[in-house]
Amino acid sequence: MNFKLFGSALILSGTALGAGMLAIPMVLAQFGLFYSTLLMLAICAGTTYSALLLTEACSKTELAFGINTVANRTLGKGGQVVTNILFYLLLFCMLIAYILGAADLIKRIFSMFTIEMSIETAQIGFTLVASVFVVCGTQIIDKLNRVLFLFMVSMLAITLVILVPGISVDNLTQVTNTDKGMLLNTSTILFTSFASMPVIPSLVAYNKEATSKQLRNMVILGSIIPLICYLVWLYAVVGNLNADDITHFSNISDLIQTFSAKNEYIEIILSVFTSLALLTSFLGVAMALYNQNKDMISHNKVVTYVCTFILPLLGASLAADQFLSVLGYAGVILVFLAIFIPLAMVVALRKKDKNTAELSIHTYEAEGGEIALGLTLIFGLLLLMSQI
Repeated sequence: MNFKLFGSALILSGTALGAGMLAIPMVLAQFGLFYSTLLMLAICAGTTYSALLLTEACSKTELAFGINTVANRTLGKGGQVVTNILFYLLLFCMLIAYILGAADLIKRIFSMFTIEMSIETAQIGFTLVASVFVVCGTQIIDKLNRVLFLFMVSMLAITLVILVPGISVDNLTQVTNTDKGMLLNTSTILFTSFASMPVIPSLVAYNKEATSKQLRNMVILGSIIPLICYLVWLYAVVGNLNADDITHFSNISDLIQTFSAKNEYIEIILSVFTSLALLTSFLGVAMALYNQNKDMISHNKVVTYVCTFILPLLGASLAADQFLSVLGYAGVILVFLAIFIPLAMVVALRKKDKNTAELSIHTYEAEGGEIALGLTLIFGLLLLMSQI
């Protein structure tokens, strides 16, 4: 087994997991599990292929450490400017959401030990500690993420052992909202929950010696793991709680508080599990932004650090209790950045490839041809239409 590629797949998974562990039950429970599952499968398929397109664009762009360079070499100066604006908006929104969620959890965990902490202190403390690992580089994040992911999956397994006996068939079959338009309106939040594209440029550069097949398998595995976790988590939560109650949760603490009444140990287990999910997401997204800043702004670590962590921290202080709203904004931005931009990059590169020699074994090309590209375009348009 190639542990470097496996670790990279876990970084992809860890980046996607996090906010979605709370957001998915909150937004989908009311629509019933059948349609929720179908929508999640469709979103996962679309995001996976879009990630493969970006992998192709990055693998065909030599010495590209961030999406800034990839955009410049594929879409020109104008495309580079648009891509960078969207990329920064997306990463800022995602980091703000993760800081909000993590700070809420940290405050709750400390309160279990009768230690009172302000939400601002929790936000600053989480950001400063997590940022240390990001500054150390992709290799450190890879190794740390493997350990964190193992603990996170263990906590999820223990949580399921506790929750599965309490699953009610009536809860699993409940549907309190039959409005399919509102269901589709949740698409961008789901899309954000599967968002691992920010880390792809860094991971392709990190695995520059990998073959095209290995790069493809890395992305697919990194997409399947979050799908399985989300589905299992959704069924466990909906099976134990009333759909109307779930939709009124405003933060992670509300969900944990409700479950803590069912089992005295689940409060600690769920707190650790959701903390790890948010931490792995934060590390992946922060790594992408840090490398982007290093690629585009400055190789000075102090300047890069301030641009990467201080600005999202300020944003989090201004966006209190706006967890789902921030995820929704990120989803709309992500549609352009994760679908239309990679699509344009690949189209430009494939036109150029027709006039060049055969591609290297280390250069990946997404399968499906023009039909798959057309379906990806339709997928992106449908996501945008769902928000109208």
